[in-house]
Amino acid sequence: MSAVKPDTARTPQLATLPGDDVRQIMWRFADRYDLQMLVQSSRAVARGPVARLVADGARNTHEWTEEKATLLEAYDAAGITSVFIDPEYGGFIEGPKNLAMGLAAFELAWVDGGAATGAMAGHLGLSPIHEKGTADQKAEYMRRFAPAQPGEDRTIERSAFALTEPIPYVGVDTGVLGGKVSVKEWKKGEEPILHVEKRGRFITNMAFANFVSAAVDSGDERIEGSCMIILEANDPGIYDRGTPTKKLVHQLSATSDPVFSLDVPASRIIGGYTVKDGVIIPNYNHGEIIDSVFRRTRVTVGLMTAAKLLSAVEPVIRYQRGRFRGGDSDHPGSPRHELGLQQKEDALHRLVDIWATGEASASLGFAAARLFDELDPMDHRRDEIFKAHGIPEGRKAIRALTEWTDRALEYVRLAARPEEERDGARFQELEANELIQYLVKDALANVLCPAAKLWNTGHGANMMREAVSLMGGYGVTEDCPGFLPQKWMDAQLEATYEGPEAVQRRQLSVTMTSPIFLARFEEWLKELRAIAGLRPGSGACTLASAMDLWLWTLRHLLGARDADGAPLYKGHRQGVTFPMADALCWLLASRYQIMDLIELETVGADNPSLAEALPGFVNFFTDLSHVQAAAAGGEVARICSSLVFGYNRHPSWTTESDRAYSARELTVLENVMPGLCSCATDAFDEDGDAPLKRGPCVRFDGYEPFTLRRAKLDGCLSGSRLAKDAAAQALTEVVVPEALDYPG
Repeated sequence: MSAVKPDTARTPQLATLPGDDVRQIMWRFADRYDLQMLVQSSRAVARGPVARLVADGARNTHEWTEEKATLLEAYDAAGITSVFIDPEYGGFIEGPKNLAMGLAAFELAWVDGGAATGAMAGHLGLSPIHEKGTADQKAEYMRRFAPAQPGEDRTIERSAFALTEPIPYVGVDTGVLGGKVSVKEWKKGEEPILHVEKRGRFITNMAFANFVSAAVDSGDERIEGSCMIILEANDPGIYDRGTPTKKLVHQLSATSDPVFSLDVPASRIIGGYTVKDGVIIPNYNHGEIIDSVFRRTRVTVGLMTAAKLLSAVEPVIRYQRGRFRGGDSDHPGSPRHELGLQQKEDALHRLVDIWATGEASASLGFAAARLFDELDPMDHRRDEIFKAHGIPEGRKAIRALTEWTDRALEYVRLAARPEEERDGARFQELEANELIQYLVKDALANVLCPAAKLWNTGHGANMMREAVSLMGGYGVTEDCPGFLPQKWMDAQLEATYEGPEAVQRRQLSVTMTSPIFLARFEEWLKELRAIAGLRPGSGACTLASAMDLWLWTLRHLLGARDADGAPLYKGHRQGVTFPMADALCWLLASRYQIMDLIELETVGADNPSLAEALPGFVNFFTDLSHVQAAAAGGEVARICSSLVFGYNRHPSWTTESDRAYSARELTVLENVMPGLCSCATDAFDEDGDAPLKRGPCVRFDGYEPFTLRRAKLDGCLSGSRLAKDAAAQALTEVVVPEALDYPG
């Protein structure tokens, strides 16, 4: 019934689409009842009021309407508004909340990215206060942001985050600010009153935000540097919410270009300030605050695009199977009726690629979210930890941390060894040291955050285009099932959120050369070799070979020069550093996808509700992992080969040694040594003229380590197409509901 031949040796196969029991294991919240309830309540909002608004055409207007505003109450009732808030201020989740935020955004973005953005933007506005605010600022604004508790007579207040400046400054480096803060009044013995002039661009939630965290630069010699400051709607002056932005996407979030000209007390400087010689010195400049905020919230945006990809699978399957039903030649029970387009291998293979990408991006995003949950407690105590270990402030800290870096490397290598092979006492000593733990987790977080944002939204947007194309003409209609064209368009904006792709690549080009990260990368490579022996169909062997090629290439580029003698791996050589960052993202996504597969197989075995279905899920996700690992290997091979050889100048016909053979000589020698002609790449004609090309074929002297690794990677692609065939076959057999569980 299908163009794909079933592999009878691979049974059982995928029976149904993965549900919560599978996802809770893969994404590590099977033991978190609070997160499970958050997922359910967020899903109810997404597939209820959000989906109805989209289906009713609410995305067709730029204005924030009364109908759209009903979403705010839905977010409040579902706990989405308070998910970011600590219990002491009215929240309900203890501890770090990165995974919680990611799960809530994922559920909302499954239906509409604008709804997810609108729900998360309030948390973004509050994040500077949460991360760097004083104790009084946290208590004040978090309580005002939290929904009213039973018995309280107050209205919830909303927040917004104002960083970007209006055209022509929009899109410039975040270190360049147009907003200015100056001293308006400073009476002796009293708190200074500041005047803020700020114009925003693309500011989400401005239609209803009661307070704004705004980035400003000093416009007064009595204020040092930059800062972020809290602006309130009832402050003296102008609090103009601005003109709605004419977006083509994310119309279920309120976005406008506000104008502020306000007088505020200096106590609104986020994180506080000191006064020295009559100058106000903010405790944190705006860059420090933004770094602490964006390094977490970028992950959430990446998960929004991952949700779009996975949400596309069910509508595409249903469309493919029903494509020919109702025609004259259609007969129930026939392959044409039951499978439709799924009779064709191309349609199935392209959908497998979409699903594999969605799985990899979700795995990468949720792994990053969990890592930040581990890092956050230490990150918030970073100054305290540094002080306890004698690490000075400022640039002097870099040199002081060098000796601790060596210990962190030792810990990474010990942690990778089997317990019986490591020095137990030394390992426990290193593991108990907070500074070492901070350095190890921070080095990884500095890579995973930009990687999840870059790969998930950038490559994810490209794959959403694939999903739309699989819907045929339906894919460019407003009522396309699953709102796929809207999701495709939304993904384009998500790729620019919190820094466009160049910003993420720039950060990766610096952080991925960290010795601590590279040491961990090397241990992952060894780990994957071991996994390949136990799970040969997972793609772990392919991925390990691709990682080995990338690592050799990085080390080569760090010391290599181009044909003119200029160093290759430098900040301004973005033609080198950026592609290497892209290649790393492919590797990371595939690695975490394989680790989620292993988690499902091992932990799922203890789940009675999965007893019957687990083998089918494991088989299918194994094939998807293999498909994605092969795709990652192909990208890495292409990028690395172009960088290793692309900056060498092609040889030319300049030496006599180039004239090794003539065509006549080769013919004679072929009679003596059969096969020689196939080995000699350059042959001169009877007149001694060189072949019609730039010069002799390139030799690989000195590049043998690379070419051997490249050849090994090519060979490790064995079986990847068989895995795609098996996954494609599963798509023809999986049972999907008759209709989506939300309008559209």
